[in-house]
Amino acid sequence: MTSTNSAGAGGGLVNAQAIFLLIGLALLLAAPFFVYPIFLMKLLCFALFACAFNLLLGYTGLLSFGHAAFFGGAAYITAHTVKEWGVTPEIGVLLGVLAAAFLGLVMGFVAIRRQGIYFAMITLALAQMFFFFCLQAEFTKGEDGIQSVPRGHLFGVVDLNNPIAMYFFVLAVFLIGMAIIWRFVNSPFGMILKSIRENEPRAVSLGYAVDRYKLGAFVMSAALTGLAGGVKALVFQFATLTDVSWQMSGEVILMTLLGGIGTLVGPIFGAGLVVTLQNYLATSSFPVTIITGVVFMVCVLVFRRGIIGEFYASRLGRKLGFVHRR
Repeated sequence: MTSTNSAGAGGGLVNAQAIFLLIGLALLLAAPFFVYPIFLMKLLCFALFACAFNLLLGYTGLLSFGHAAFFGGAAYITAHTVKEWGVTPEIGVLLGVLAAAFLGLVMGFVAIRRQGIYFAMITLALAQMFFFFCLQAEFTKGEDGIQSVPRGHLFGVVDLNNPIAMYFFVLAVFLIGMAIIWRFVNSPFGMILKSIRENEPRAVSLGYAVDRYKLGAFVMSAALTGLAGGVKALVFQFATLTDVSWQMSGEVILMTLLGGIGTLVGPIFGAGLVVTLQNYLATSSFPVTIITGVVFMVCVLVFRRGIIGEFYASRLGRKLGFVHRR
């Protein structure tokens, strides 16, 4: 009888989570008909960016201050190849992802040799080096950036100049990226990453090549960040130095902390909160950064695990089967 009740409860929890997932998907499908599509596309790009960053921080325990290099680097490569080489948008985004993954391999190979604050400072230093490269490189157009990037036709058929068509392309990329992150986190590789996060000496004693796993997570995080950056370049049709600045790295850290480190959907909510504040307070006379700082301070004091992390840890969250292991 007990096992039957447990099975029934487990099925109910799965059904509750599936219902939340279906509701979220339905809202995303209907959203562009009620909300400004460009705003939604920006939100999805930054949500994927934050989730990719959380893959490294939340599930591997590595704090990077240099993720803007992958985001902006992919944006530059996508913008340049689409505009100057005339490739289709999907090829441009793919080239951006490959460039970000390669950059992640190089930066990660250097950075993973250190831990803690030293790791963070190395990633920041390498990202600043890349920033100055982008400032001086001819193909990036310096401070002007790459502008008037054509969106083109997806697979030569779908006109992405149509805002609704562009939105559903961004949504598809976002969902694919989230599916990759979910599979990565719940794979044996992801389980080993969590063990490294919790007790690295223990993982070493069990015979795991810890540095290789860290490097793999770093490259995967960089590639998914590049996916977000490449799509963002098509959405706004430009790539600038703002995309590779250290402020961009700080912004994604803020999004992740607000939503909840180590949760799959927490960074999405964090990105939504920050992007919404930036969008709707942009025309006000009050500085957006001050409002964002106040919100961050309140969340740190009241929601120590982040908004979604606190929900998972609450009685309702536990009843629905959500577990926060941080």
